[in-house]
Amino acid sequence: MNLMSKFLGAAAAVALGTGAAWAEPALIFDLGGKFDKSFNEAAFNGAQRWSEETGESFREIELQSEAQREQALRRFAESGANPIVMTGFAFGDALGQVAGDYPDTDFVIIDMVVEEPNVRSVVFNEHEGSYLVGMLAAQASESGTVGFIGGMDIPLIRKFACGYAEGVKAVNPDAKVIANMTGTTPAAWNDPVKGSELTKAQISQGADVVYAAAGGTGVGVLQTAADEGILSIGVDSNQNHLHPGKVLTSMTKRVDNAVYDAMSEGTGLEKGVQVMGVANEGVGYALDEHNAELITEEMKAEVDAAAAKIADGSLQVHDYMADDSCPALSF
Repeated sequence: MNLMSKFLGAAAAVALGTGAAWAEPALIFDLGGKFDKSFNEAAFNGAQRWSEETGESFREIELQSEAQREQALRRFAESGANPIVMTGFAFGDALGQVAGDYPDTDFVIIDMVVEEPNVRSVVFNEHEGSYLVGMLAAQASESGTVGFIGGMDIPLIRKFACGYAEGVKAVNPDAKVIANMTGTTPAAWNDPVKGSELTKAQISQGADVVYAAAGGTGVGVLQTAADEGILSIGVDSNQNHLHPGKVLTSMTKRVDNAVYDAMSEGTGLEKGVQVMGVANEGVGYALDEHNAELITEEMKAEVDAAAAKIADGSLQVHDYMADDSCPALSF
């Protein structure tokens, strides 16, 4: 029996053995760990904020393999955790199998839609935020060549890449966008060495700004960009602080707010699909003391004007997942 099985099994035994209802919420992190400085860590920060503000506790677990997804969901549900929040599209199949067996438990899945009456599905308009950082990349680039490094090659990450390329070309139609994916398995989310290698390869092709949308792999991208003297763009969490003055900006995806809101609402939370985009501050770009010197007033004004148009609907950024095409980029 692995460590997670022992932990969850013991927790369930205690809760069920005493006859007490376990009313605490639970958070299940995707592969890559809760301290990936990106997606999972954003989720953890949201849960921590809820815990600090309320004085309440939450349960958590970091998966070690794909096989543990359904097991973790069932163990937490059987022990009375409610709501159960999970980070990542890869939970979709497991949740589809589990949700109907626990109709009194509320589930929240981030980055995937699961149509069950006791599920809230939170999805993000990543293409909108990526468009904004793409504009900044084009404005900051001196070579006219910028890069994108994705994690696992899936439609969701192509959505990031396509929005980014569209933003780049909105500023500089002649710009070159180089795009690489780290791999085709979940290991692609946690391979900083491969991220470093891809960054060096893109630099050799002239890229002087590289956007990473690759979970823990992005740590290697940002580190290598800083070491090699080019700019990088972080993702999900605000990663500007990792290399002050070297990270142009970060495409913020407010996974923390999605987790915080779910835990705040508690049992009986609103179900259905919740979309978070530029209009409701679900995605955007990060500007703080760590990158303020890199973003001029002119750059900010142009990007903010685009954000306002996206918010009011007068600017529509192409969504790769809507029609499986990418006009601004070839893979």
